[in-house]
This record gives sequence, structure tokens and C-alpha cells, in this order.
Amino acid sequence: MMWQVQKCVVSNFQMYFLRTIKQREFIFNKRRNAEMCQLLSRTTCFCPRNMCTVTSAKLNYMIDAHIQDNNINQARELFDDNPSSRNLVSWNMMMTCHVKHYQIEHAHKLFDQMPLKDTVSWNIMLSGFSRITDSDGLYRHFLQMGRSGVAPDDYTISTLLRTVISTKLDVLVPQVHALALHLALNLSVFVGSSLIRAYASLREEEAFKRAFDDILVKDVTSWNALVSGYMEVGSMDDAQTNFDVMPQRNIISWTTLVNGYIRNKKINKARSVFNKMSERNVVSWTVMISGYVQNKRFMDALKLFLLMFKSGTRPNHFTFSSVLDACAGCSSLLMGMQVHLCVIKSGIPDDVISLTSLVDMYAKCGDTDAAFLVFESIPKKNLVSWNSIIGGFASNGLGNRALEKFDRMKRVGVKPDEVTFVNVLSACVHAGLVEEGEKHFTSMLSKYGIEAEMEHYTCMVDLYGRAGQFDEAVKLIENMPFEPDVVLWGALLAACGLHSNLELAEYAAERIRKLERNHPVSYSILSKIQGEKGIWSSVNELRDLMNVKHIRKQKASSWVL
Repeated sequence: MMWQVQKCVVSNFQMYFLRTIKQREFIFNKRRNAEMCQLLSRTTCFCPRNMCTVTSAKLNYMIDAHIQDNNINQARELFDDNPSSRNLVSWNMMMTCHVKHYQIEHAHKLFDQMPLKDTVSWNIMLSGFSRITDSDGLYRHFLQMGRSGVAPDDYTISTLLRTVISTKLDVLVPQVHALALHLALNLSVFVGSSLIRAYASLREEEAFKRAFDDILVKDVTSWNALVSGYMEVGSMDDAQTNFDVMPQRNIISWTTLVNGYIRNKKINKARSVFNKMSERNVVSWTVMISGYVQNKRFMDALKLFLLMFKSGTRPNHFTFSSVLDACAGCSSLLMGMQVHLCVIKSGIPDDVISLTSLVDMYAKCGDTDAAFLVFESIPKKNLVSWNSIIGGFASNGLGNRALEKFDRMKRVGVKPDEVTFVNVLSACVHAGLVEEGEKHFTSMLSKYGIEAEMEHYTCMVDLYGRAGQFDEAVKLIENMPFEPDVVLWGALLAACGLHSNLELAEYAAERIRKLERNHPVSYSILSKIQGEKGIWSSVNELRDLMNVKHIRKQKASSWVL
């Protein structure tokens, strides 16, 4: 027994000794690499134009060392100072560095200057366009690649397919598939899985089934893509069947199935699958929490977040974003503040996603001062951040402050989108600024090329209606490019209730009943106006009709925001 203890101690000592030696060796090598880079970079040059006489291998080694230490400028300086020592690897390495840091213009300039390009060079440039979702730029360079005589590989085809999904260029998917068939690249898992996802986005079930069948050696990635494809087109039974016969499953397989049920509004089934998972990671937990939020089951999302904490899984910024959305959804300011504290304690660096979710949460819980403070702390505000603070002020009745932020947003060069204008028009509604609202509504198309959607027309009808300008409201409705929905007619009816406009109210109520026969607002507001006019016989008839049809009076709410 004593011998076994001694042996264990010796064994542990040996392990400790070896680990210490390896650690010191790692530190020594790192220092040596750094010293070598510094020494080489300080080496006196005897070439024309002060160019260093280093070999290509040594130059690439030095550039890579700087890139690994995240010293991009030093790496580029070495690259620029040694034109005679560059080879194809040097160019590709430097381009990759720029692409990874979203410096696509720098990468593009290098690409144009390259004396020789291989498939890797083209793939780096294509991945750069994919990274910034520039499908047009990617497509142009893909055509140039073919004209230059460089054959695409499986990475080229996959990058192209991934980028054109859900864009106007998704019509190219069958043509890209044909090219893959011609080059026999469709047999690979990489291309086959990308084809499955591409055809699923086009909702072409037979096509992605053929793409799956063509894969020569199917692995768990291709099976996951197939299950996801069936979920994408709503074939949940086929997705479940293929999931059940998978030769092997991983945590991604389970999470794909859970996410598929969530996307198809089968939240209870998603939770059932989630409960069967033998292991879960932060992605699995976040997908399920986000699913509850998407289905307006905010308390279930918060309860699941607590279970996640107890399981020891550490949340990431996406998790916190979903949880904060849940707090905003149920207007739980106290819970939101506790989650905010968890975000701070977690040590996750402040990022635009988490901070924007905090802005949205505080605004929806009515604490606009806290929302504004968090908004001001965002170092690099994006469009979503601006939309959150503008919408937050608008929904809390602070129309003028919302419009001030909109003007500030434009001054810093952020281009508004459809959501921005819904918030801006809502702010005009709350502030009663009819002319301001008309100006912004007109500028949507004339200045920004944004077509007005149903929400924008609803805001304008609400704006005109609250101001008592019913002729303008009716004129706008008659000139709409699509048929009004229940919400728009409801906004008009609510405005009629404010101004006791019985004639127009009866017309709006009739239109609501045609769209949704037993909607309570078409009865309750009309009854209110008739009561104000003293038409009690009609009031009693409406109330009797509501009782017969078991229609309950709707709780007070806004038709717009």
C-alpha cells in the first residue's frame, strides 16, 4: 500500500515536472519568436530603396508572428517593405488578415495588385464579400475567377451558395448546382450540405433531397442540414423521421431539431425535445429561451434562464439579449435590473447586442432615463441601437425627444430603415406633429427609397385621425397600394371615438367586421360614440349582440405602439 502511494506521488510529481517544462518551453519559444521578429525587422538593409534581404519563408514567418499577436499594422509594414521577398503565400496571408478584420477595401487593393492568383486567393476575396454580405461583389468576382481560368473548389461553391441565400441572386442556386455537378464537387459533404441549405431556403424539397442523396460519404453535418431543410419547408414529420434514423447525432443535431420546431411554432414539442437532450451547451439553452420569447411566453423564458444558471452553463451575450427581451416583454423592470447585474458580473465585454437589448428593456419597462444612459454608453452605435432609443422614446409618449434622436442619427451618417420610420411616425403621432409626420412619410421614398408598408400607413391614419383630419385619413386609405388590415381600420375607429365621428366610425367598424367578424373593438368603440350621441337604442342593440356572440370588451391598448 505504501509502495502504491509512493508511486502515485512520484507519478504526480513527474506530471507536474513535465507540465512545468512544457510551459517554460512554450514561454521560451514565444519570447524567441518575438525577439527574432524584432531582430529581423531591425536588420540593416543594403538593397536599393532600403528593401530587406530576407527570404520568402522568413518574411512569411515574421508576418504570421505579427498576425498571431494581432499586430496588423506591423505585419503590413513588413509586407510593404519587402516586395522582392513576397511570394503567393505572403499575399494570401496578408489578404486573409485584412478580411478577418473586416478591412475588405485593403484586401481588395492587395488582390488587384497580386502578380499571380491561385484558387486560395480568389476564395479569400470571395469570403471577404461574403463576410460583409455583398452578394453582388461576390458574384462579379466569381465570374472574373472563371474568366481568368482558375477553377473553383468546394470552398468556392459553398461560399457562393451561402452568400446568395435570401438575396435577389438566389435564382443562381440551380446554376451553381449545375456547375458543381460538372466539376463533381456535389459529391463532397461541404458542397452537398450547402446545396441542401440553399434549396431549403428556396423551399424546393425535392431538390435538396437529391442534393443529399448525391453526397458520396454522408456525415453528421449533412444529416443535420437535411433535418434543418425539412424544418425550413415545414415538413416536421420528415425532419423527425430522418433525425430518428441518423447514424450518429451530436449536440448540433438536437439543437437543430429544437430550433426547427420553434420556427414552426411548435414550442411545446421543442421543449419536449430539449428535455431529452443528454447534454446541452450555451447555444442549446439560448435557442430554447429565444423560442419562448418569440412565442411571447416570457415567464417561461425567464424560468428556463434560471435553470440554465443552476446547470452551470455560462450565458453569452446572445443569451442575455434574449433574456432581456423576455424582461421587456413582461415589463419586469426588477428582473431586468437583476439580469443587467448578471451581465456586468459575467465579465462579458460590452457589445452592441447586449447594450441594445438593455436599451430596449429599460424603454419598454418605462425607465427612459436608464435606457438613454445605456444608449450613450454604446461606443459604436448601429442602426438597431438607434431604432431602440427612438422607438423607446416614442412608445413612452416622448415624441419630441424621439425626433431629436432621429435627427442626431442622420447627422452621424446612419441610414434609417423601415423600422426607423415606424418609430419616427409614431413619435409624430404622440407629439401631434402632423406636418412633421407628412414630411417624414414623403421622405421615405423620395430620399431613402423605402416603400411605405402597412405599419407606416397605419401611423399616418392614426396621426390624421387624432388631429381630426378625417378627409386626409380617408384619402390616404383610398390611395394605398394594398388593402387595409384590421389594425389600420382600428386606428381610424379609435380616432373616430376621440372626435365622436359616428358616420365614419360605422364605416370603419363595418370594414373591421368583414376582416374579423367578432373583433370586440368594432362593437365597443361604436357603442361608446352612440352613447355620447344619445342613441341609446343602438347602444343596447350592440350590447345585446355582444352578449349573444360572447364578445368581451377589449382592454385598453394602442393600435400603433
